[in-house]
Amino acid sequence: MTDRIALWLFILIVVAIGLDYWLQGFDGLIFLGGKLGNLIEWMAFWR
Repeated sequence: MTDRIALWLFILIVVAIGLDYWLQGFDGLIFLGGKLGNLIEWMAFWR
C-alpha cells in the first residue's frame, strides 16, 4: 500500500466517523463495536 492510498483511506475513515457522530451521535460505531464483540466471542468459541 502506498502512502497516497493510506492517506486517502485514513481520510475516508475519519470522514465516516465524523458523519456518524454528526448524524447519529456515534450510534453506528456503537452498533459495529457490539457486532465486532459478538464476532470475536463467536470465533473464540470455535477455537
